[in-house]
Amino acid sequence: MLDLRRLRLLRELAHRGTIAAVADALSYTPSAVSQQLTALEREAGRPLLIRTGRRVELTPAGRLLVEHAETLLADMERARAALARHDSVLAGTVRLGAFTTALPTLVLPALAALARSAPDLAVDITEVDPAEVPNLLRGGRLDLALVHEYDNVPSALGAGLDLEPLLVEAVHLACPASWNPDREITLGDHAESRWILGNPGTLCHSMAVRTCRAHGFEPRVAHHIDDFATVLRLVAAGAGVALVPHLGVDHLPAGVRLAALPVGRRTRIAYRRGSADQPLFAAVAAELHRAAAAFRADDGIRLDENS
Repeated sequence: MLDLRRLRLLRELAHRGTIAAVADALSYTPSAVSQQLTALEREAGRPLLIRTGRRVELTPAGRLLVEHAETLLADMERARAALARHDSVLAGTVRLGAFTTALPTLVLPALAALARSAPDLAVDITEVDPAEVPNLLRGGRLDLALVHEYDNVPSALGAGLDLEPLLVEAVHLACPASWNPDREITLGDHAESRWILGNPGTLCHSMAVRTCRAHGFEPRVAHHIDDFATVLRLVAAGAGVALVPHLGVDHLPAGVRLAALPVGRRTRIAYRRGSADQPLFAAVAAELHRAAAAFRADDGIRLDENS
């Protein structure tokens, strides 16, 4: 008999790569993880791991078992969701992860609506980079999360997750309003400009670099800033130009010009596989969809009166 908890440890090892990382994510000690994986090898009757220094690789049998573990864990999520559907009241806590620009426009309206429609449902929010979401969901630290990807930077979330489309938005080139006000803005005009990019390793940084390269130049990066409100204020101050998704320009500082580019960003709701029908999660997702629909219906960019 294969123990499901040990199969989960093996699945986490496949995604995280080291026993120490698995132990940290699931609040075990490394020695306890090693002992449980050794016990799983005995249950399976064959080697599942190859230890190479600090990292551990899975044998072909180990990889095969991980595939089946994904299915079993998803079935457990479906079973929990089926049981929860028998509850007559939406009561409990949902842990929601979201990236920064989704918070004011999507998450906060959803929370306000839930406070009215389901007062016994509490939503705990964690601001996270989309790259962190897969491990947080699989490790049980989040219940659902908002993730995004760009047309030219597809995300690689890995196995064990379900994704639900939520929103598609444009990406804008933002430059100072004083730049050739009588001319249409084009990306190629800014090959020699100073650029404001997100920090290396983020999807937004990769999107900006790839977009510039597709237009034949390497951006001259002057600033690394992840917060788009700050980015736009730097643009207004003449400190550089930037690429900003539509969610990031809801309130536009005076002194900034925008031009929509043929690059889009897609936001999706991510769940542990099999858990989307859990009533509490579904209630949160429904309000996120309503907030996204309201954003699409009123997607005008408003001038920031405090600029």
